[in-house]
Amino acid sequence: MQQIITAKLKLLTTAEQLVALRTTQLAYRDALNAVSSYAFEQGKTSNLTRLHKGMYVELRTRYHLPSQLACSVERQVAATYKGLWTKVKKNAEHRRAKITKKRFKGLDKPPKYSSPTVQYTYKRDYTFQRESQISVGTVNGRISIPYQGYDKHLALIRRGASIGDAKLWYEKARKTFYLLVALEIEVPEPTEEQLNEVVGVDAGIRYLAVTSTSTGKASFHPGKRTRHTANHYARLRKRLQQKGTRGAKRRLRRIEQRERRLKAQANHTIAKQIIKQHPHVLIGLENLTDIRERTKRKKRKRKKNGKGTEPVSPKARTANRVYSQWSFAELQSLISYKATLAGSLAVKVDADYTSKACPLCGHTEDANRPRKGLLFVCQHCHYTLHADLVGARNVTMRTLLLRQDWGKTGCLSLIPDASDKEAKAARLSRYAELRWSPEVNPSLRDLPGGS
Repeated sequence: MQQIITAKLKLLTTAEQLVALRTTQLAYRDALNAVSSYAFEQGKTSNLTRLHKGMYVELRTRYHLPSQLACSVERQVAATYKGLWTKVKKNAEHRRAKITKKRFKGLDKPPKYSSPTVQYTYKRDYTFQRESQISVGTVNGRISIPYQGYDKHLALIRRGASIGDAKLWYEKARKTFYLLVALEIEVPEPTEEQLNEVVGVDAGIRYLAVTSTSTGKASFHPGKRTRHTANHYARLRKRLQQKGTRGAKRRLRRIEQRERRLKAQANHTIAKQIIKQHPHVLIGLENLTDIRERTKRKKRKRKKNGKGTEPVSPKARTANRVYSQWSFAELQSLISYKATLAGSLAVKVDADYTSKACPLCGHTEDANRPRKGLLFVCQHCHYTLHADLVGARNVTMRTLLLRQDWGKTGCLSLIPDASDKEAKAARLSRYAELRWSPEVNPSLRDLPGGS
């Protein structure tokens, strides 16, 4: 089983080498914006051949990029436009299905690249040398630079790990360059017998993650402090955007970076805790595709005597912003790759109705979550529990069903196919038959928010 990790190598540059790398970065960024404008003028094309024919000579003569870096610029722009076209088609499907009314505006103007990060191809743009040195291509030719890094990553490089592409990243505050190298390592793939437990993970905002094992053991990872800090950054960002001065824009960039690091640190900590608490397990994650559209608070219709719709309340706008800005996918990817390195395995199951379905009797309706709060009260059997724990238990049961199918067929699907509507309907029908054993139910007082 192949797993990709990133080795962060610190480049010990001289003053001349630092200038050469910085010049290369800025030229690479200007080239990206030039190719992006050309692609926009050519009908917003993502065709790599057309971009190569139209821009390769200019990239070589005007920006003085080496041949491989010029090709990397074209590939990166083509991938950007291809991703934007995918979002345009998906937005059109959502508008036809009346999931959203907003039109995707990502292709209204050429995408602008602000980060000067350079994409390097191994054995073409950079190579490793003896005595902990690395040869890197610049606009002025190749240079050899000593480097430092994490001992474990350096050992993998010396032992001949499969090395992939790298990114040249500049930390402006410390005036230091780093090379982020992709390493592909071989990890033993666990078998069904080696995974001795099943754990379901429910992701949210009030509790960033809630886990539940098949035996009823639960753990809560609150996000109140992180959410409070993120809301403070959002209010500060709003004031700076309204001010609009150059100093405000500089501070705005610093705040955005600080907020990104805050969320990444929170996700790393939670993922590490989950993997440490549950070694050698099969971890079930929710397939959160289109989570923002499905959780968005919408405008409310007025009563019969009124006309139109009521505007979204400030509380709902805050909820929409929090959900739209939190990185659920990052948390799941961290759990997935950390699980693989620790001898566990992460799979995804359908997230439909996990917070509305009663795990004890199977009754599903919106009223099971009064005011969409933290308390789950089944309207049929009156089963009462923490709402996020209910979601984690439903994910656990669906993961158990997936493991049962794995034992029967010998095949395991890591991600459910959401495009096949008939297959998804069949899966949801099977999920509706699942029941949680009452023998493992904890007392409500033992849970967060209980009394």
